[in-house]
Amino acid sequence: MEPTVIGSSEFVKAYSDGSVERFIPETAPASLVLYDGFKCKDVTIDPLKPITARLFIPIAATATAKPPPLPIVVYFHGGGFCIGSTTWLGYHHFLGGLSDASESIVLSVDYRLAPENKLPVAYEDSYASLIWLSQQTLSEPWLQNGDLSRVFLSGDSAGGNIAHHVAIRAIRDPQCPVRVCGIVPIHPYFGSEKRTELETKAESVDEVKSNDMFWSLSVPEGSNRDYNGCNLEKMLVLKSEWNRFPDVLVFVAEFDFLKERGVEYAEFLKKKGVNVKLFETKDEKHVFHVFRPDSEETKSLQNQMNEFIHSF
Repeated sequence: MEPTVIGSSEFVKAYSDGSVERFIPETAPASLVLYDGFKCKDVTIDPLKPITARLFIPIAATATAKPPPLPIVVYFHGGGFCIGSTTWLGYHHFLGGLSDASESIVLSVDYRLAPENKLPVAYEDSYASLIWLSQQTLSEPWLQNGDLSRVFLSGDSAGGNIAHHVAIRAIRDPQCPVRVCGIVPIHPYFGSEKRTELETKAESVDEVKSNDMFWSLSVPEGSNRDYNGCNLEKMLVLKSEWNRFPDVLVFVAEFDFLKERGVEYAEFLKKKGVNVKLFETKDEKHVFHVFRPDSEETKSLQNQMNEFIHSF
């Protein structure tokens, strides 16, 4: 029998036999030449799995013989855990611009994707990037001025979800070699079997279908949207762990289908005693910064991130 399609979107098609087709948009190569305030190169975190990343450094890191220690932003791309890459053109320009605007080193992680690698693989791969980061500060010239006491976790959509879970793993690991000062989820991707008000509206049918499809491809076999990686209320986190959770800056967009989930996330953290700020971008949709990395709205988002990073 021919395999049947069990999930599809503009960028991915998954089949019943486990095979997957991905449709890759325009990508950008890494460049060691200083361009638009930054330069970047690709690195390997774990060749066996494999886990790779793109490393960005700002002009500030090249302007003097010994620049001051720079904060480090570890970024996780979005894509419903199933698609996306730091090499995509939008991510390349957004993260290069962020590195320049915030005078930060940015490590953008290409974790393994679902459905071939279902959750929690993305969380495990992403946490492994923190371990790799700490091990490279002596041997990787671009990281020698990186400040491991000022590490920030960020990501958009599914990447915002990953940033949250990596922060929890850092808290639980007594041997964690970096200090996570804050996390910056952009239009974070959470869910539950219970629908939000927006998800019940007739005009949301297509977005709900796509959203459900990505979750079904991502969660472990036998799980649903009440999986503890998806549903905030199902996460088993101790009060003592919430007390150590880093400060959070949550971004939502006015016309984003996932806006309600982002607002719920911020309110959920506040109830746990976490220091949270919520910022809404007006007149914008989901992950606009990836589709329009040079827009004024994106520059404003980068500036907000810069202020947050340099408040520590």
